[in-house]
Amino acid sequence: MNRDNLIFFLFFSLLAGVALAKPRISVTPTLLNRSGDVVTVSWSNVDSPSKLDWVGIYSPPDTRPDHFIGYKFLSSSPGWESGSGSLSIPITNLRSNYSFRIFRWKESEINVKRHDHDQNPLPGTKHLLAESEHIVEFGSRNGPEQIHLAFTDAVDEMRVMFVAGDGEARKVRWGEKDGQWVQEAAARVARYEREDMCDWPANNAVGWRDPGWIYDGVMTNLKKGFRYYYQVGSDSKGWSATQTFVSRDEDSNETRAFLFGDMGTSAPYATFVRTQPESISTVNWILRDMESLGDKPAFVSHIGDISYAKGYSWIWDHFFTQIEPIASKLPYHVCIGNHEYDWPAQPWRPDWSYGSYGTDGGGECGVPYSLKFNMPGNSSEPTGMRAPPTRNLYYSFDFGTVHFVYISTETNFLRGSPQYEYIKKDLESVNRTKTPFVVLQGHRPMYTTSYEVRDAPTRQKLQDHLEPLLVSNNVTMALWGHVHRYERFCPMNNFKCGEKLPVHVVIGMAGQDWQSIWEPRPDHPDMPVFPQPERSMYRGGEFGYTRLFATREKLTLSYVGNHDGQVHDTVEILASGEVISGNDDQTDAVKDSVGVGSKAPAAGAGESMVSKYVKGASILVLGAFVGYIVGFISHARKQNPPKGEWTPVKSEET
Repeated sequence: MNRDNLIFFLFFSLLAGVALAKPRISVTPTLLNRSGDVVTVSWSNVDSPSKLDWVGIYSPPDTRPDHFIGYKFLSSSPGWESGSGSLSIPITNLRSNYSFRIFRWKESEINVKRHDHDQNPLPGTKHLLAESEHIVEFGSRNGPEQIHLAFTDAVDEMRVMFVAGDGEARKVRWGEKDGQWVQEAAARVARYEREDMCDWPANNAVGWRDPGWIYDGVMTNLKKGFRYYYQVGSDSKGWSATQTFVSRDEDSNETRAFLFGDMGTSAPYATFVRTQPESISTVNWILRDMESLGDKPAFVSHIGDISYAKGYSWIWDHFFTQIEPIASKLPYHVCIGNHEYDWPAQPWRPDWSYGSYGTDGGGECGVPYSLKFNMPGNSSEPTGMRAPPTRNLYYSFDFGTVHFVYISTETNFLRGSPQYEYIKKDLESVNRTKTPFVVLQGHRPMYTTSYEVRDAPTRQKLQDHLEPLLVSNNVTMALWGHVHRYERFCPMNNFKCGEKLPVHVVIGMAGQDWQSIWEPRPDHPDMPVFPQPERSMYRGGEFGYTRLFATREKLTLSYVGNHDGQVHDTVEILASGEVISGNDDQTDAVKDSVGVGSKAPAAGAGESMVSKYVKGASILVLGAFVGYIVGFISHARKQNPPKGEWTPVKSEET
């Protein structure tokens, strides 16, 4: 072979080799330490790349193609048009290994009948291009992780719960100094199975993942208002990092709490349900506020719609990973919402409630909520199915100068029910000398000026059956979620403002953004407009949370906006019940504060593991749907809004 022929042969051999090169996908590192660790997924040799090519995230690795944990489009990587690229993805420890696969999805294969909860088409799995050769695993797969605290019925105790990948014996150990563990206690262990779920998708392979083992330990004989250090785990399986908290002080003349509803969690990829990027800002601003607490005790109150897992179990893992920096230091208290519980066969579903109670729980029927949390009291209701009884429905406790009451709006609260009798007895027995203020909390609001007509019967029943108890027992304040906005009312009874009456406040603005806005906008002409009546003292469109501070003389509730971390509304109530301030002198423009968009917390909000975990998560996957897909979704939403619901408004549109 002469020189020219050799060059010709080598040239075309090279071309043939390039043409025959198969797509490749790799992931590094393959061994992780704990939730939030980042993997880099890299690919090459993707021929004629398309904006709809995507990488699927799978756990366990052998999961069927359409049962992914989540996905990201290759086009979210710079330079993806070359057929090569990479994505960095924080991974949550699901106590099983991960694998990654690349698929080609063609516009002609879009199936409008297979979509996520926002009606966005789910990517197709017909054309597998490549699968990672190596799995990703956690060296500490068995935990412990997802640590969170709660009060018990005893004022000198603190409960700690966590998750591990096996059911072997573990403990909690604690002391007054880090590393000096003078006491320890065994942790109880429990779990639930796929067969315990009540409906789809929770009891289907698409939504079910093994939840691990749930541990529950109690630290006892705690001094009042004292800082303690603790760890959970075992000598054989390993111990958690040291955590710390300040114990409850029943003699304290002050009360501090962070309160909100409907926060959810954020995932760094798209999945079957909408996640809540704005929840990261809520967590980070609260972390900022925690820095100023010093050794003062405080707690967190999350009043329903906790994780928005809706039957996709790994979302619960995301949620507990996200709140751990807070909940491992402050008791984290909850009440049940529709997205933890509601399913078609729920035991209490009177005729008037059929528009309210539906499928919002995704078939979970309260099981993860009941086992992953353990609140004071012993309230429970049978499910009527294999699922264990639903717990954590109604309870109360004293904290400083305030008596807090939690109720369930998802189970029977009507006059004569066990819950009604509990609320009545509890409110009538409050020692107002010890706790001059009473704050009641539930999920669905008794009062709001913005929500679907379908909830009107529930509001009416709350007013008919529970409002007389609130008024006759001089409840200071009633806090509600469910509506994803902030709204404060005047002291009120039966829609009429008065003196020394309960102040109702809706605080469901911590993360979820499926909610109508207060004012009309040109780009959403079909959105309803809700006028602001005189009884509505302040309405806010910003995401955020509230801070409560009380002495023996005065209770103050402040609304903090996530867009700037500043207070936007404040109400002050004296122990006598008199409302002495509440931003009543604000202009209408400030009073009816419409959302101004959602910004990430400033540097002052504190960089945390949460920030690392979701870095880039707020970049919506729909940004990758350009051209055809954007047009398709926009057209579908305008032409076919869900019946009985408002068109969803994404946070970047607000």
